[in-house]
Amino acid sequence: MAATTHRAPSGTRDILPPESQRWTALLELFEREAVLAGYGLVLTPLFEDLSLFSRGVGESTDIVAKEMYEFEDKGGRALALRPEFTASVVRAFIQHRPATPWKVWYWGPNFRYERPQAGRYRQFFQLGAEALGTADPALDVEMVALAWRLIESLRLTRVTCLLNTLGDANCRPQYRAKLIAYVSEHEHELCPEHQARWRQNPLRVLDCKKEPCRRATQDAPLQLDHLCDECADHWKRVRDGLDTVGIPYQVEPRLVRGLDYYTRTTFELAAEALESAQNAVGGGGRYDGLVEELGGPATPAIGFSLGIDRLLLACDADGVFAACSSVLDAFVVDLVGGWQASAVTDELRRAGVRADRGFECEDGRPRSLKAQLRAADRSGAAVAVIVGADEVAGGTATLKPLRGGAEQVSVRREEMVGAVRALIGDSRL
Repeated sequence: MAATTHRAPSGTRDILPPESQRWTALLELFEREAVLAGYGLVLTPLFEDLSLFSRGVGESTDIVAKEMYEFEDKGGRALALRPEFTASVVRAFIQHRPATPWKVWYWGPNFRYERPQAGRYRQFFQLGAEALGTADPALDVEMVALAWRLIESLRLTRVTCLLNTLGDANCRPQYRAKLIAYVSEHEHELCPEHQARWRQNPLRVLDCKKEPCRRATQDAPLQLDHLCDECADHWKRVRDGLDTVGIPYQVEPRLVRGLDYYTRTTFELAAEALESAQNAVGGGGRYDGLVEELGGPATPAIGFSLGIDRLLLACDADGVFAACSSVLDAFVVDLVGGWQASAVTDELRRAGVRADRGFECEDGRPRSLKAQLRAADRSGAAVAVIVGADEVAGGTATLKPLRGGAEQVSVRREEMVGAVRALIGDSRL
């Protein structure tokens, strides 16, 4: 019987080097921005009680109704794979009661059963941040700025920050009643999906990208025109703050986002280089009632998440933040056997040079210089460090540049690290 050939499940993929190096670099950029703003890393479980997401994300969302991976464990507990981060972070806040404001950043995989397409997977990776414990509009500004600074660090130029407010428990009910009255008169004009489901969450109709819904709601009332005094003041202060710190944004009154817990400030980062209907690389907003909804004390909060796959697709479309061509700087060629090549490799690594060496032997002897240089070239390293009998006897190392056509040189062993640094360029180190 032929052996079964296993492949990654539909909607998942393997991230191999050197592409994975780009992921590492992206996380380092975001961690730098988050740490500068006082955010610490939080790690939450990949699965939680099913009820956490049903209550936290919202029963009416597609995430809960259609896309969540649910299962019963051996103890009969109803669990779900994490479809998003915010509910898990809020659960951790309620459980551990850290001092506020509690500011955390995260990254990792989430899971949703949806149709795989470019940049959208059933196991998808996000990075983001949450801050709990204050309703100050300055925190809204800080959160939008944190997301935007990453966009700037990636040198993305065709991204727009869309901004809206959804009001709060004081003014949204009255607005919602006006919206329901309007949509009821235009129900037959909506797309088939919203004709069947719009009453579960009327706000979603405004955010629908399908042309029937866009036409039917072109004159619909907007939350921006029905804010209470407190929400109107909050909205103005957020915009003033963004203007002060130089974050460009575009007011989008129809921006709703796809989760039930948002209040007041909401924002989305849209990459024009991606398909127009699916061009969001991430976003977030306030969720001042979620902690209380999940059993904790009334606690204002705000957060956002960005899709790593979508971000990197936008980078590809913009021609920025390319994958590193190699994971190596130097490749050590061993022509003598023994431990000299290992010692040289270890010395380079301890000096911060990404180094590897040849391992294959023929009849117990090192492979030929030509064969090892071919391996060095395939590795993508910038320089080969040759360890032969003459080098061992003379206390030297031969450095052969593999890129750019520079001449081979011989240096004393104690000068080797500095010479390798000069050949590969100090910019990476």
